[in-house]
Amino acid sequence: MDITGAFNAVLYFAAVIYTFAFVLYGVRAIRGPTTADIILAVDCLSFDMAAFMVILGIYFKSIMLASGAIILALWAFMLDIYYTKYVLYGEVEV
Repeated sequence: MDITGAFNAVLYFAAVIYTFAFVLYGVRAIRGPTTADIILAVDCLSFDMAAFMVILGIYFKSIMLASGAIILALWAFMLDIYYTKYVLYGEVEV
């Protein structure tokens, strides 16, 4: 097996693992007993989606997927900040 075949096998394995994680996070986001569980599941889903986009960008040799992943990760970070401010202070001010 050459290096490209091994690299593609690792990418396929990572894609399967990330897909399984997406299903688990989706179940937790839908059935979460508390709001914190739902927010945490959506947060983890967002960061894993950004990492998956980077993996797809490596596979398809596209820089645009990596830039989209950065934007998605920043959006998830902003979600964390706003939710924390809401929990601590009861309101979100910009």
